[in-house]
Amino acid sequence: MDISHIEHIGIAVPSLEEAIPFYEKMLGFKCFAIEEVEDQKVRTAFFKVGQTKLELLEGTAPESAICKFIAANGGRGGIQHIAFAVEDGVANALAEVEEKGCRLIDKAPRRGAEGLDIAFLHPKSTCGTLIELCEDPKKK
Repeated sequence: MDISHIEHIGIAVPSLEEAIPFYEKMLGFKCFAIEEVEDQKVRTAFFKVGQTKLELLEGTAPESAICKFIAANGGRGGIQHIAFAVEDGVANALAEVEEKGCRLIDKAPRRGAEGLDIAFLHPKSTCGTLIELCEDPKKK
């Protein structure tokens, strides 16, 4: 598996409407996209920071992974995942890590924000960090 770069860092927030102004006014970043990913029950907002993106994530339903994450953290958000761009395709990367014994959340790639193929590795196999493998946008 060839990882080209950190594609983004996912940060769970209780409210995009409250979080976006902080990142724009206090830190000087510019939100360049807001998108809803219905099947994941999440709304996202993206900021570019150098060569990496920050993805703010707001759950749209109580049963969403983001709402559960926030509830487990006392109603506060925080870093929820880190996404790595893979050059040889998400399906190939999943097969490789599964062969090495990694537990997968996604057995096959699915469509994520920005129309990219994504898949998650289970934190119980990744030293406690939720890792997302993401299609390299340059290869799309």
